[in-house]
Amino acid sequence: MTETAAGRALPHPEREEIRLEAVLHALCDPMRLRIVRELAAREAELTCSQFDLPVTKSTTTHHFRVLRESGVVRQVYRGTAKMNGLRRDDLDGLFPGLLDSLLAAADRQSVRLGEDG
Repeated sequence: MTETAAGRALPHPEREEIRLEAVLHALCDPMRLRIVRELAAREAELTCSQFDLPVTKSTTTHHFRVLRESGVVRQVYRGTAKMNGLRRDDLDGLFPGLLDSLLAAADRQSVRLGEDG
């Protein structure tokens, strides 16, 4: 249930513990959806500081915690950096097509509203 590195453990739900309502709750927030869109677009692990979010550091930490605890992202320490990766395989296995549909809808909305996304 946890990932450890540098003596620190971060709780993550196992794949079979991920709940649809938790995933949808995590993705209903614009900042969290922005984080997930960036992870999906980059197809790589990113540190929290690599995201340019217009919120405080404590709010950013909260958003990453919600994403981790819902099973949307996996966070692991690599040295002193906390790396964030999208749990695409788990989400696609549990809810086929959901992530791609949500990301496509977010892209369409961003274009429609003239946002930089």
